[in-house]
This record gives sequence, structure tokens and C-alpha cells, in this order.
Amino acid sequence: MEIITILLIAIGLSMDALAVSVTSGLIIHSPQIKDAVKIAGSFGIFQAFMPLLGWISGLKISNLISSFDHWVAFFILIFLGIKIIYETMKKESKKEQFNPLDTQVLLVLSIATSIDALAIGLSFAFLDVNIFLPILIIGFVTFIICFIGFFIGDKFGHFFENKVKLLGGLILILIGFKILFGHLL
Repeated sequence: MEIITILLIAIGLSMDALAVSVTSGLIIHSPQIKDAVKIAGSFGIFQAFMPLLGWISGLKISNLISSFDHWVAFFILIFLGIKIIYETMKKESKKEQFNPLDTQVLLVLSIATSIDALAIGLSFAFLDVNIFLPILIIGFVTFIICFIGFFIGDKFGHFFENKVKLLGGLILILIGFKILFGHLL
């Protein structure tokens, strides 16, 4: 798999975590670098770990679906992209205030924002992708994006939140089509 494709997947996957990071930067009073490192580090670790779990699971079943694995990867990416776009478009009645620096809250947020990465890992196994470079890139990209997003949230608030999630969904859909066309053509 090309590095640019992995980078785009990493960016697409990191958009939920970025939205939470922006929100966290907005609600934490007097945010500090250590706060950004804690939040971005947690998101980066989980975004790297979940594809590994998905990949390991996928290796167990990839022999059974090797003749149509590109279709599986395509549908997973399309589903995730549409899901992200749908969640971005639906109206939320109220935003819950939370303390993103609380360890339990951060753990739940990290798991919730990285579930999509589990499915990506599964599709990597179906496509016979060596997982180690992608998980490093996904974790690193997520960390950097969330670190920066934390401070953007402090300065600019919710202006970017839905826009970045929408972009992430579109990126995953485009990569799904790229994988499908790469196997069909």
C-alpha cells in the first residue's frame, strides 16, 4: 500500500479524535502543553492499537474471503465514511460538558473515536497489507493532528469541528473507491 494512501487513511481516521481534541481545547480553562500531550497521546495510541487488533482478527478469516476481500474493504470504508458524514449532519440537541483530562473519560473517548480504526485494520488484513508501518503512521498522524487541534479549539472553538469530521468521511469514501478500482482495473 502506498504511503500517501496510508497518510490519507490516517487523516480520515483521526477526524473524530480531532473533533474531540478541538472541543477539549475549547472547554479546558488555561490549557497547557501537558494537557495537549495527554489527550493527543491517548488518541494516537488507541488509533494505532485498534488497527492492529482488527488486522490480527482479519488474518484469521482472510483465507475464507480472499477472492472478494477488496469488496469487503470497499464496503467497510464506504460504510465508515457515510457513518461519519451522517453523524456530522445530524443535529445534536445539546452538547455534554465533560472533563477530557479525567483518565476514565479520556479512555472512553479514545476507544469511541478509534472503533473505526479497528475496521480499517480488518480491511488491511484482507488486502494483505503489512500492518506495522500503517499503525505507526496512523498513531503519529493522529497525535500531531490532535495536538494541534487542541490548541485550535482553545482559539477558534467549534467552527472547525463538523467540517473536519465531514472531510474525514469523504477521505475514507474516496480511499474505498481507490481500493476497489485498483483491484477491478
